[in-house]
Amino acid sequence: PVIKAGDGTGEHPTQALLDLFTICDELGIQPLSSSSEEGGKSFAGKKLVVTMLGDNKHGRTVHSLAELLARSYNTTLGLDELELRYVHPDGLEMPRYVRERVSLAAAAASSGGNGGVTQSSPPSLSASLDGCHALYVTRVQRERFSSPEDYGAVKGSYVVDAALLRDSAAPDDMIVMHPLPRVDEISTDVDGDVERAAYFRQMENGMYVRMALLALLLGKAEEEA
Repeated sequence: PVIKAGDGTGEHPTQALLDLFTICDELGIQPLSSSSEEGGKSFAGKKLVVTMLGDNKHGRTVHSLAELLARSYNTTLGLDELELRYVHPDGLEMPRYVRERVSLAAAAASSGGNGGVTQSSPPSLSASLDGCHALYVTRVQRERFSSPEDYGAVKGSYVVDAALLRDSAAPDDMIVMHPLPRVDEISTDVDGDVERAAYFRQMENGMYVRMALLALLLGKAEEEA
């Protein structure tokens, strides 16, 4: 078996798997195939809203997550609608080919149409947080720029801090995610917001999801079952 662990600015499928698991676990979304009846959070709506903030052009994690969400929101998670909001510095927009793949994935999952999936670019970060369930933040990647000047022009364009979460229209139960490592795009004053700051739990989930993937490919998951 071959496991794709990321390819530069393209895709990062194992990260997408752990991100989807984190979203479901944090928000209480119960996959259709799950028979678990454990207590805890329960997702009340039928529409999931995810804002992707940062370097959407080079961010392989958001490329993979956007497509996986489009493939799974209905058939796997049992939701009716998915809204993906893209917020980014100038020049770091979500690539057209990713948007097209999201649309194709949504159509395939629903046998036509847009499948209940919408993609938008809100005018501001604050506007993107209204009704948002998960804010997925990525760093502006210095190594993707040809000069320090180009990097400096967009570095620090957005900062998620406690004041933003407090003063914006972000719901109290919105989670904040990040594939890590971070630079300065999430202030450390968010770390203490245990309910919202999901990125450290997200990182830990990566270990478990990749262990499960290895067990599945090696036939160990069936033995344990």
